[in-house]
Amino acid sequence: MEPELLFETTITIGQMHALQNTPEGNRTIAYIGGGTFEGPNLKGEVLPGGGDWFVERPDGVGCLDVRLLLRTDDGELIYMTYQGRAEMPKQRGEPLRTRTAPTFSTSTHGKYAWINSVQAVAEGETIKGGIIYRVYRT
Repeated sequence: MEPELLFETTITIGQMHALQNTPEGNRTIAYIGGGTFEGPNLKGEVLPGGGDWFVERPDGVGCLDVRLLLRTDDGELIYMTYQGRAEMPKQRGEPLRTRTAPTFSTSTHGKYAWINSVQAVAEGETIKGGIIYRVYRT
């Protein structure tokens, strides 16, 4: 398999809510504040309003469950959703590193209809106030 870069995205995190010691582990609900994405065949902005329903399980594994909305620079909307796993930092201040499997949904009649059939993989790491992902077509 030769992965092809779809885009790199920087996502800012907005308001967060933490629920400690749930049966599944420590849960954090983080709202998407916005962001940008750019790659060889598409670019635009990450719209505010999506979110991540993140759980740090008792065994120390982080589980992501993210939904967000992209708007291309020519005005098309693309729904992006992904789940994945996170390597929890060993020490305070280290980035959280993630591996995810994004899928996409957009108009079947639009310029970006090709992305509806894409199964992507992504790697990311937290930065101050957000996260950066590199998203690849597989």
